[in-house]
Amino acid sequence: MKRREFLQGPALGACSAALVAGAACADETSPDSAARDDAGSAGTSRRRVRQSVMGWCFKDTPPVELAKHCQRIGLEAIEGIGSADYDAVTKMGVKISLVSSHGFAKGPLDPENHAMVEAKLRDGIDLAVRYGAPNVITFTGMAKAGISDAAARKNCLAAWKRVIPYAEQKGIGIVLEHLNSKDDSHPMKGHPGYWGDDLHLCADLVQAVGSPRFQLLFDIYHVQIMNGDLIRNVNRYHEIVGHYHTAGNPGRGELDDSQEIQYPAVIRAIMNTGYDGYIAQEFIPTSADPIASLEQAFTVCDV
Repeated sequence: MKRREFLQGPALGACSAALVAGAACADETSPDSAARDDAGSAGTSRRRVRQSVMGWCFKDTPPVELAKHCQRIGLEAIEGIGSADYDAVTKMGVKISLVSSHGFAKGPLDPENHAMVEAKLRDGIDLAVRYGAPNVITFTGMAKAGISDAAARKNCLAAWKRVIPYAEQKGIGIVLEHLNSKDDSHPMKGHPGYWGDDLHLCADLVQAVGSPRFQLLFDIYHVQIMNGDLIRNVNRYHEIVGHYHTAGNPGRGELDDSQEIQYPAVIRAIMNTGYDGYIAQEFIPTSADPIASLEQAFTVCDV
């Protein structure tokens, strides 16, 4: 049967009858219908997803002001802000979802960075303990001439394995972030030269460390660019994921209909794995009202 004949035939008539009877012929798992089913009325937050916001993306909004918006909107936590603001933010009741450490450029793949990386991770662990944050972030670092892939892997594992006993002792996680190396349009939209640019490589590194306190930071935006197949990869690696980041692709902008990722479906897939950690909004606002963009992203992910 041709598509046009199908749309004009009995199937369309059945759907019309269902609509007249008040049944939903549309997808029952659409964001709007789900909101009505779970929250009682459209626009009411369910708070099933523990959302956070990345402070650096809202650089024109001071952290304390951004935290106030989080409280109003319904985001539970904040990350990517200076530790000098931790006291003020946490006293407001907003949590710290992720503590920064050594940055993505100079990482443990180069032994010359080991002392710095390990010190920064330990300092981050101490901050996480102090402020009740679950995780500290780490990166592989940028590839370096003269260091082979095999050597880079060996070097990364050596550094992390020296720090992980301290993380285990303190009850804090370390999460390794996978980044894309394709987008060269902006220094924070992509990271050409980043060694850990393959999701499967990063997952292998996490598994090689062999500790429940060392996990993967699954950045949905970066994974979409480098590996795609988002829901399959969520299901494949969910047992070793300790944190998620969002952003629209292409462009790392809002989670709106101008980008290609179907966020409600991806977030549902994450929640269906039993994940109970944070999903942090890490998009770069392009609108004249960044806070309205944050509120919109919260709603999209509030599945």
